[in-house]
Amino acid sequence: MGSALSAQPWRELPANNQDNLDFVKFYNPRKENVKHLRILLHGPAGAAKSCFINSVDSILQERSTGRALTDAISGSSFTQKYKTYKFEKNPGSFYSFVFNDVMGFEKHANRGVRVEDIKLVLKGHVTEGYKFDPEHLLTEDNPGYKTAPTVEDRVHVVVSVVPAGSVSLITEDVVRKMRDVRLAASEMGIPQLAILTKVDEACPEVKANIKHIYKSKYLKEQVEKFHLLLGIPLNCIFLVKNYDKEFKTDDDISAPILLALKQMIYYGEDYLNSL
Repeated sequence: MGSALSAQPWRELPANNQDNLDFVKFYNPRKENVKHLRILLHGPAGAAKSCFINSVDSILQERSTGRALTDAISGSSFTQKYKTYKFEKNPGSFYSFVFNDVMGFEKHANRGVRVEDIKLVLKGHVTEGYKFDPEHLLTEDNPGYKTAPTVEDRVHVVVSVVPAGSVSLITEDVVRKMRDVRLAASEMGIPQLAILTKVDEACPEVKANIKHIYKSKYLKEQVEKFHLLLGIPLNCIFLVKNYDKEFKTDDDISAPILLALKQMIYYGEDYLNSL
């Protein structure tokens, strides 16, 4: 039986995180009247979207954070409302990108966020704090509907989030919903990336040493499977281990997260400048 790890990584991580961290810290949108690049995270319930937001926050704050509430027990979506997460740089000032978290997709028609509501999110029509209702679509006469969204209200990059060990387990219904979002984003010209989370749970070798993340043959297979499932290019799919039980940050855990975040900002900035 061959090794579970390749001799060389199939994707290189930087020797240190400082360049990527500096890029994130000093990034500012060039688009006039846009203060924040908007990154939408979507995916099946339990994919660790909120945990990824907390992980980015932990890296930037250099300590463990938990602003985005998470739930490790429930099999349904824990996030219920449309929420924007800003990241504080200094007292009174923030980084120039935000994450938006939404209710996760579920296999049942009357559970989880509706695709049509996500399409409204993409266009900026959903107000902050709107509570998603799986049984009723957001309509123009609802107070949660924003009639005249600005460029800053719109989504600038869409990120699919799926656990690395569950790629083959995603139901057809959820895959269809994610494809529908991808198609809608493509029609609007919005770029799309993906992150596969919980890599330590999916691969024992990576759990033993996070530095093996891009040497794992199993994880490479999951990236390729997800590429075939949704059609997202291979170089737009990233692996991450979120901060979930650590009390302090670690360079080896932060490196894949920062690599993915930098590409999200690159792609979103390109889209903003095309408007």
